[in-house]
Amino acid sequence: MPKVLISDKMSPAAAQIFKDRGVEVDVITGLDRDELIKIIGDYDGVAIRSATKLTPPVIEAAKNLKVVGRAGIGVDNVDLPAATAAGVIVMNTPFGNSITTAEHAISMMAALARQIPEANASTHEGKWEKSKFMGVELTAKTLGVIGCGNIGSIAADRALGLRMKVIAFDPFLTPERAADIGVEKVELDDLLKRADFITLHTPLTDKTRNILDAGAFAKMKDGVRIINCARGGLIVEADLKAALESGKVAGAALDVFEEEPAKENALFGMANVICTPHLGASTSEAQENVALQVADQMADYLLTGAVTNSINVPSITAEEAPKLAPYVTLADQLGSFAGQLTETGIEEVIIEYEGEVTELNTKALTNAALCGLLKPLLSDVNMVSAPVIAKQRDIEITEVKREEPRGAFETYIRLTVKTERQERSVAGTIFSDGKPRLIQVKGINMEAELSPHMLYVTNEDKPGFIGALGTVLGNSGANIANFRLGRDEQGGDAIALIDLDQDLSEDCLKAVEAIPHVKQAKALAF
Repeated sequence: MPKVLISDKMSPAAAQIFKDRGVEVDVITGLDRDELIKIIGDYDGVAIRSATKLTPPVIEAAKNLKVVGRAGIGVDNVDLPAATAAGVIVMNTPFGNSITTAEHAISMMAALARQIPEANASTHEGKWEKSKFMGVELTAKTLGVIGCGNIGSIAADRALGLRMKVIAFDPFLTPERAADIGVEKVELDDLLKRADFITLHTPLTDKTRNILDAGAFAKMKDGVRIINCARGGLIVEADLKAALESGKVAGAALDVFEEEPAKENALFGMANVICTPHLGASTSEAQENVALQVADQMADYLLTGAVTNSINVPSITAEEAPKLAPYVTLADQLGSFAGQLTETGIEEVIIEYEGEVTELNTKALTNAALCGLLKPLLSDVNMVSAPVIAKQRDIEITEVKREEPRGAFETYIRLTVKTERQERSVAGTIFSDGKPRLIQVKGINMEAELSPHMLYVTNEDKPGFIGALGTVLGNSGANIANFRLGRDEQGGDAIALIDLDQDLSEDCLKAVEAIPHVKQAKALAF
């Protein structure tokens, strides 16, 4: 009989699910690291929230551990590389607290508009300062939603119910999806200029970190109000403080902070700032939902081998794994390649399989490709949730299978992404050494392995370009490991894919973009 440890406080219903399904369960909370190390070797699974820290020493001691279930979204408290290396599946529950978090954002917005915390404190003190607390209505105001995925779209729906006008910035939001949920899709600068209230609902990624900084605040309306119930790090707190002090920002409502637990913060004590201690998911309903979900997912895996909402492995059976694994890597890399180059709303994704790959579990491969495609902007996406997220965003997914390959390769995968502005395709195959290779980009043939530090350049095929590019990279200290070139015809469109030994600096990238005949330059990471 499988045995599970619940090491953080969660709904008793989770333990009951394990028992009802024939899984032995112990509930032992509040363990420190050494106490956890002593007992974790007895368990096949561990169900956690955010308190338990599964560090490499803990995972190393977990000799029988097969699955970790996180009741919630974030898995920052789990060392994913260590868990993956140890063959431990890590699951989360990405959709269990969406309504609760969206409702908290709306509550914070209403409290901010009417200065409810300040008025409450004043009235408790017997001051009756009625004229002091002159609020603003929400009706007819413009709410700017940054990140209009699962939670953001719920917040938008609630704001529409309050008769607000909702505008949204989200590179993955298509015009059709925006129309379906009743919002206007805009660029970020437009949102900053027009919004009376701004609410953040985006994950924390390299692209979204510090998305609201001094430059962003300068573009906003005077008297704008900011709500963040998403992630600390999306706002530069020092810049927000300056904007609040100058009156540029009339008020802010924050549930998350750059450093948590936030025992001290420069924004604490400001009269026009509302703070809560990361309560976005803290309702009894949400905690019940994620606890039930994680228990069912873990029991499914331990009893039947079914994998749901895994962060670090695809839904693949033991029999399929050896042959499918390199194609999963290829599909993920093709998706990541396209995703890192995509900056506008995705309308359609076409995945073509030709040759022997058509005999494999292409559903897992499609999931891997979608995960790679969506992850650059949606860090919480995994191979199971990717199709759900794509569906929510009205992205049309088409699979095409051809048993007989039409090109020079016996088997390959081609990924085509159609956005509002363009269509981009990328294809790859598995060579005899078992490693994935890129074989075509935008119809231009080229062979390349993908690596951690790469530079992608599209340019006009003109003399002198390669020398100029090499000079710019050399002057910046960027060492070239491999250099792949391709073009459609002499003097036409060309592509350079450069494998570097280190990350490319922003200054170097700008210098590459400034080279004559360059159309696009992008730093990529795999």
